[in-house]
Amino acid sequence: MLRPVPDTDGAPFWEYAAQGELRVQACGDCGELRFPPRPCCPHCRSFESEWRAVSGRGRVWSYVVAHPPLLPDYAAQAPYNVVVVELDEAPRIRLVGNLVAGAGQPLGSFPPESVRIGARVRAVFHDGLPQWVPERP
Repeated sequence: MLRPVPDTDGAPFWEYAAQGELRVQACGDCGELRFPPRPCCPHCRSFESEWRAVSGRGRVWSYVVAHPPLLPDYAAQAPYNVVVVELDEAPRIRLVGNLVAGAGQPLGSFPPESVRIGARVRAVFHDGLPQWVPERP
């Protein structure tokens, strides 16, 4: 399976994820949360930044269901979903991942026909990667 290739700005995101924490970059001056990470705040143009913990809760903003032909390791798990999640704390921040039945479950563990726009989800972590699971009421 493909692994993320962190760049200088995004490396802290993956370091926190490896510890089971979802953090996003925030401007050190105006406090604006931003993702993807970058050296300059798009809001106030400051070069100051910090990493803030977020709840990991959000809603499915969009999704797609992947079907073969795919890379061999992915084809074996297809069909599976790829979701775009809008974070509760920062609706302009949208993270891409997979909706799974539970932490560490395979890509196809959540039935593709059950994915819904607006569904409440929360982040979980497996092997240093964030995944999404349905939020229990």
